[in-house]
Amino acid sequence: MLLKDKRAIVTGASRGIGRAIALEYARQGANVVIGHPGNDTSKEEAASLITEIEALGRLAVEQGGDISDPDTGEALAQKAVDSFGGIDIFVSNAGICPFHAFLDMPRETYLRTINTNLNGAYFATLAAARRMADQGCGGTIIAVSSISALVGGGNQTHYTPTKAGLLSLMNSCAIALAPYGIRCNALLPGTIATDINKDDLSDEKKRQRMIERIPLGRLGRPEDLAGPAVFLASKMAQYVTGASLLVDGGAFVNLQ
Repeated sequence: MLLKDKRAIVTGASRGIGRAIALEYARQGANVVIGHPGNDTSKEEAASLITEIEALGRLAVEQGGDISDPDTGEALAQKAVDSFGGIDIFVSNAGICPFHAFLDMPRETYLRTINTNLNGAYFATLAAARRMADQGCGGTIIAVSSISALVGGGNQTHYTPTKAGLLSLMNSCAIALAPYGIRCNALLPGTIATDINKDDLSDEKKRQRMIERIPLGRLGRPEDLAGPAVFLASKMAQYVTGASLLVDGGAFVNLQ
């Protein structure tokens, strides 16, 4: 129970990495606001997650909304305050990755990716940080960046800048929010098998090539991010801020 009675918000929590983090937070004693896009599918997914969390004896509520809308972050923060009385943990996880070549990149694809992954994360982080600062009891913010913040991808020229931006945002927020006792860190997952990249990984040759690059010999699972997210949110990491943690099976350091 490393997060006993903590009040958490996780964006993009209805599926994938966000869902795994939200569920593990509940196992560790936290109550959770489940951020999701607000469509019919995500509402159903959020409802099933709430059922799982309540079965663990914790509380969960859902808040739908397009994260690219700057007002969505404020709605998430208000939901946590109304439901749980405040915010202790904010995880910025929501994101998209529509793979596309550079030279014929549609303007709308670029702008949608930037607005979702970076601008939306910025305003949601700001809304949560303001509530934490007003509470006066500190807190922790975690951005789910990516190994793509450190390396390039020919079909990700619109995506990798957003993940580098999230990493940089956490570095700067670590300084800006330290006087309030708010720690800010980033998780950098490698290739995790989720809906966001299922089409890309449906190419069996590419899938096998990615696996061969990973020293631990497999693609990541959403649950692989849950433990690191608990650690960074807990007192075990009370002197950790401005840090980035690779969760990639060793792919980044593999020169061979």
